[in-house]
Amino acid sequence: MKAHSPTRWRFRRPSVIPGFGMALGLTLTWLTLLILIPLSGLAVRSSALGWEKFWSIALDPRTLNALRISFGSAFIAAIVNAVFGIILAWVLVRYRFPGKRVIDAMVDLPFALPTAVAGIALTTLYAPNGWVGQFLTPLGIKIAFTPAGIVVALIFVGLPFVVRTVQPVMEEIDKEVEEAAATLGANRFQTIFRVLLPGLAPAVLTGFALAFARGVGEYGSVIFIAGNLPFKSEIAPLLIIIKLEEYNYAAATGIAAIMLILSFAMLLVINLIQSWSRRRYGHGA
Repeated sequence: MKAHSPTRWRFRRPSVIPGFGMALGLTLTWLTLLILIPLSGLAVRSSALGWEKFWSIALDPRTLNALRISFGSAFIAAIVNAVFGIILAWVLVRYRFPGKRVIDAMVDLPFALPTAVAGIALTTLYAPNGWVGQFLTPLGIKIAFTPAGIVVALIFVGLPFVVRTVQPVMEEIDKEVEEAAATLGANRFQTIFRVLLPGLAPAVLTGFALAFARGVGEYGSVIFIAGNLPFKSEIAPLLIIIKLEEYNYAAATGIAAIMLILSFAMLLVINLIQSWSRRRYGHGA
């Protein structure tokens, strides 16, 4: 009886995960119905505008100002979240204290809380007569109904992205690494910036990009606290809603297409960062 060669047996071995064809087909169908068809409709509608009309919408001063406020506020909020997200993740990973589980659960609150409720709560707090705003107003600090309120709202909704991205990576860093650095003469700042942060950099950048992407498209938590004044505190998603209410579908489609292009660019950056992170830690394993 002729024995089977190892090579032939390797090709005949059944898949570890059965049903790949069916699962792939369902996945592609689901993504096509939910994502590809709506985005394709937006792209087709935008292409019908023509380059001249598209650029006139894109370069409109109100559109540019709304995009500047959306992306600028999201960038500032993402930087703040990157700094304090690292600190919060560090406290949750490295220390034990009463109420730790409560604080850990509170980090995920912006995920579960409707964004409109968050916007109303933040407006109540930071309005000139609010619990916090009444103490800031005499100092000449105004949060609600200003671009600063937009940043505060985006910090609230974006913090969990940084914490939950950095926290698992930080848990994999042994305390012995810090002790070894201290044994070799490194002070606290040298240990943080030369030993810990290089290993956390990919996760921090990924969390920053996710928080930034969430902030750019945020609507519900912003409209209540922003004031929504054109050329002052009007964000791009709100401008799209305004154009739709004015039955100016061409302008709404053009602004949405710009947001779509910028979102794809950010997703590409996020995927590149995640790929780099996987390669870095994969080789280090």
